[in-house]
Amino acid sequence: MTRPIKILLLPILAIMLVACDDETPVEIITPPDATDSSSDTSSIPAADRQIYFGDTHVHSDLSLDAYLMGNRGTPDDAYRFARGEMILHASGREMQLSRPLDFLAVTDHAYFLGSMRAMAKGGEFQDHELAATVRGTTTAEGVDNAFAAIMAYLSEPSRVMAMHDETIARSGWDETIEAAKRHYQPGEFTTFVAYEYTSGPEARNLHRNVLFRSENVPPAPFSALNSPNPEDLWKWMDDLRDGGIDSLAIPHNSNGSDGWMFALRTWAGPAPDVAWAEQRIRNEPIVENTQLKGTSDTHPLLSPNDEWADFEIMPLRITLVDQPPSNPEGSYVREALANGMLLEQTLGVNPFQFGVIGSSDSHNAAGTFDESDYWSKMGVSDIEPQQRGSVPLSDSPADSPKYSNHWSKYWGASGLAGVWAGDNTREEIFDAMRRKETFSTSGPRIRLRFFAGYEFNDSMFETPAGLAQAYSKGVPMGGELEIKENPSPDFFIWALRDIESQPLQRVQIIKAWVDDGTTHERVFDVACSDGLAVDPVTHRCPDNGAKVNLNDCTVSPNVGDDELKVVWRDPSFDAQQPALYYVRALENPSCRWSTWDAIRAGVPPRAELPATIQERAWTSPIWLAR
Repeated sequence: MTRPIKILLLPILAIMLVACDDETPVEIITPPDATDSSSDTSSIPAADRQIYFGDTHVHSDLSLDAYLMGNRGTPDDAYRFARGEMILHASGREMQLSRPLDFLAVTDHAYFLGSMRAMAKGGEFQDHELAATVRGTTTAEGVDNAFAAIMAYLSEPSRVMAMHDETIARSGWDETIEAAKRHYQPGEFTTFVAYEYTSGPEARNLHRNVLFRSENVPPAPFSALNSPNPEDLWKWMDDLRDGGIDSLAIPHNSNGSDGWMFALRTWAGPAPDVAWAEQRIRNEPIVENTQLKGTSDTHPLLSPNDEWADFEIMPLRITLVDQPPSNPEGSYVREALANGMLLEQTLGVNPFQFGVIGSSDSHNAAGTFDESDYWSKMGVSDIEPQQRGSVPLSDSPADSPKYSNHWSKYWGASGLAGVWAGDNTREEIFDAMRRKETFSTSGPRIRLRFFAGYEFNDSMFETPAGLAQAYSKGVPMGGELEIKENPSPDFFIWALRDIESQPLQRVQIIKAWVDDGTTHERVFDVACSDGLAVDPVTHRCPDNGAKVNLNDCTVSPNVGDDELKVVWRDPSFDAQQPALYYVRALENPSCRWSTWDAIRAGVPPRAELPATIQERAWTSPIWLAR
């Protein structure tokens, strides 16, 4: 085994260096012929919207770190994989989905776009002093050497821009656009022109993916080399929108932001004002709350009364092997949603009124969504179980196993974006994201419906007219319901299992509210499997008895439900309290990828890692407006 590579996202250092360079240009491009519109112009009735599953966060060989990890998959390969074709991992392993996705966005890092591939393949960069090292990134040892060499190279700030060639970057951006054009099949498979804005000052993750509504896009993306300040990204997006080019930014891995992603301050430090709040929510209507590098819904320290809060937690910042811990406060979505209601009381605008999606952040050009068929994230650096710490090192004594402490032990086979849209087209899916009629899953294709309104009843589940009634008398996930006085509004919840995954165990409502200037939260079980009933005092379902055999990963047969549905009212409702609600659906437990690794290697599962996982899905919230 080689030593762990020294870095996950090496450009963190580069961005820190460039941040102090006042001469770094910030290019604002507003083409005069832009004609996009951000409005939802669909003529398809809301009740006819369909569910589409996709991934808005995949890296190809155009990304600096992905190329150095051995990934040679192109944007075309990423789209081929999403459509169900087999492609090869950097190790030579075959990767293929059991079912194609409905949409995909290739989101390569905008900084140093295409530079590593250019060094390896020739052209102007083939004589770069790092080129020979970059060409050796086909083994774990070669990856180690390349990252170490690049870190040493970038220790001199003046070299940062010498590693970013604008001509190469523009060519890479053109390749991104052309691949999206080639693979777009309206009505069947949707592609988005997109990229990742990767800011990480002081090892604090402020990354966003930027998706464009159409192929009418700027000639170059705005990167952290332009500015590490996300507010400058929003300004660029606003200027493009004024010129007719609409886009949205999707923050991700807030769990690794050390409290910066959802801090109650602006980039420069002062408290936020109305203009800041409006600009943020205009440009960031949704966030990615689950992916390979952990789940960012909530944290046990923030939600101590939520028994399911300790789920796929990545506790570290996303930089070096000796990564410092990431402060949970300000880093997780549920807390931010609650704080947004507090800010709205003083500003009149909620900057954190966002919906949620999941995506993979795969650096293999192919997301991994199945715990039993897992190829991790970092190419040849973590493809083997020993590398990612699920199986003892080969020189480890049997009676005292020793493991790699590579940070990928925290990672998982997550996640997917679920979108309710009128058709499988860019415009329909983009507009659904903007109105936040979206949900996330940790990998399975669980289907969720969630509405709030009045005059709802159980008969709505029985006829096609029920969905029309839900839309006409209420609002879907991502919406805002104008409330009446007591009693509580009706909440319509409908969950369907993924037939290729485990049955559903329970469906829950997460409530957050503000009372006397303080935020609160509570978890309510609202539907139980196996005919069980929610306890009216504890608001919990009884245990349905689902178990996992850790010897072979078999699960209890005939336990759990294919479908759970309910119309629910909040027994704690107070019309005077600002509140929001979202749904969490939980499957029966199953084996985590690390346990599958151990079983296949004929060793016990690593004791310090979770042996099982309870896959789940989360909806965007519904807010109550007074």
